[in-house]
Amino acid sequence: MTPDDMARLHLAAYDAGRPWTAAEFAGLLRADTTFHVGDTHGFAVVRCVLDEAELLTIVVHRAWRKRGIARGLMAAWHDRARDAGAARAYLEVARDNAPARALYAGCGYAVTGCRAGYYDGGIDALLMSRSLTPG
Repeated sequence: MTPDDMARLHLAAYDAGRPWTAAEFAGLLRADTTFHVGDTHGFAVVRCVLDEAELLTIVVHRAWRKRGIARGLMAAWHDRARDAGAARAYLEVARDNAPARALYAGCGYAVTGCRAGYYDGGIDALLMSRSLTPG
């Protein structure tokens, strides 16, 4: 999947804020610490540094939602991050994004903090994390 493909899908499927551009995806993916998983139906971009992994974005095309693709992407990036040496995963999500919050909670994430008014419109960003180690 190219940065152009990613930008097109992000634009078509993104529900909030400004979708990312091909140049932004290309810049992220040039770094050795960043990878993506997925295909034309959905993808996730993740950054791994030392023993930490951070979900930067995840998106599923509207026509392919409610089919388990997002949960599969979460499992795929968790596995890849674990293989890269990550022991803990992090992400942030808008407080008002109930579907994403449910996905993350279902994947074992717990709220660990809040960035008040972080998103446009004064929406809080919830910080969430989970262990990537077995047990």
